[in-house]
Amino acid sequence: MPDDAHLHLRDEAYLGAVLPHTLERFGRAVVMPNLDPPLTTVRRVLDYRNRILGHTPAGASFVPWMTLYLHAGTEPRDIFLCAQEPSIVGAKLYPQGVTTGAQSKVSDPLRLLPVFEAMAQSRLPLLIHAEDPNPLTDPFEREARFIETVLTPLCARLPDLKIVFEHVTTRLGVEFVRAQAPRMAATITVHHLLFDRRALFAGGLHPHLYCLPIPKSEADRQALIEAATSGESCFFLGTDSAPHARAHKECACSAAGIYSAHAAIELYAEVFEATGRLERLESFASRFGAEFYGWPLNKGSITLERNPWRVPEHYAFAGEELVPLRAGSMVPWRLVTREIGT
Repeated sequence: MPDDAHLHLRDEAYLGAVLPHTLERFGRAVVMPNLDPPLTTVRRVLDYRNRILGHTPAGASFVPWMTLYLHAGTEPRDIFLCAQEPSIVGAKLYPQGVTTGAQSKVSDPLRLLPVFEAMAQSRLPLLIHAEDPNPLTDPFEREARFIETVLTPLCARLPDLKIVFEHVTTRLGVEFVRAQAPRMAATITVHHLLFDRRALFAGGLHPHLYCLPIPKSEADRQALIEAATSGESCFFLGTDSAPHARAHKECACSAAGIYSAHAAIELYAEVFEATGRLERLESFASRFGAEFYGWPLNKGSITLERNPWRVPEHYAFAGEELVPLRAGSMVPWRLVTREIGT
């Protein structure tokens, strides 16, 4: 049974609309805290967890692992409170303005150094959207700039801080994670494995392929594929599946995010098969993330078969439409069984 180490579920009716896709494919998920309002306190985090469990059918055997939203007002005591709560597995930093819900007011992440010191002391991992928040920085260079100005000095200052480099997108990022392992790991999304930045503009602008961080060059994509399929434990599955209603994607200012939860593990299987490394998918999806976070492995299992199916043009989304990745197109692998295990 795989784990999704990076997932957006939204809230209330939207949560109820998308959660079933994750329940079919994953035993656990690290749930992101960038709601409105964001999950800036332990109480808000736990209340949201209860709402997720309220939408989870009895017997589904799904565990939502929760995260705290770091912001300019976060203090070390907030971290120590999180560390005492078993269901909270990390704290997420969105530098100001880098993506949906990134209103942290943290334009210089190193100003949170006392918070990061508390995280190192308590062994609570830092989950980080690793992009430079300066609006003058080229969007295709934000990851490289963040590595230079934030991650490099932070890693030197706090060697005991565990860090998850979320949705790594560049060859430089892959090399940096390797150099910092095992104290650092990275999640890799399926959409960054499937296409590069050219797909956004092929025959016109494709809003349903727009996400942050933006896909990079084909050379960067090949570096991600090599990392994901390498068998190295510092790289593991994190979909960053992020649902937005069609009206919020097909508009003058499209929301950033790609919905992949409906076929995530099947699409990862497609990538791994194409490299001739399908036997390494299980460790990438089910073992390496658990080992980094210190979880036991899931007891259940899923079974996939090579049996093509067509993705619907859209899914119902609380009275609206949600356009998924590969809408109207074929996926070569199909999920056929899910065994809970004992």
